[in-house]
Amino acid sequence: VSVGRAKPLVRDLLRLGRDAVLTLDRRAEDPVELFIGDRLIARGELHEAEDGSGQLAVRLTEVAAPGGGL
Repeated sequence: VSVGRAKPLVRDLLRLGRDAVLTLDRRAEDPVELFIGDRLIARGELHEAEDGSGQLAVRLTEVAAPGGGL
């Protein structure tokens, strides 16, 4: 699942320490993408799992057709 991307410089990565925050190119409410390898197979929304465990889950909103795209 792709939540977002970041392109930090190596020197900036080397400076990261505990509790550092790496900003991604998306907002929390933006759709996430589900890939198998390099192939996009679905899009969805991030949610907290309904069992109260605090884990993240993805609710699918678009699913790719078996032979094509979204």
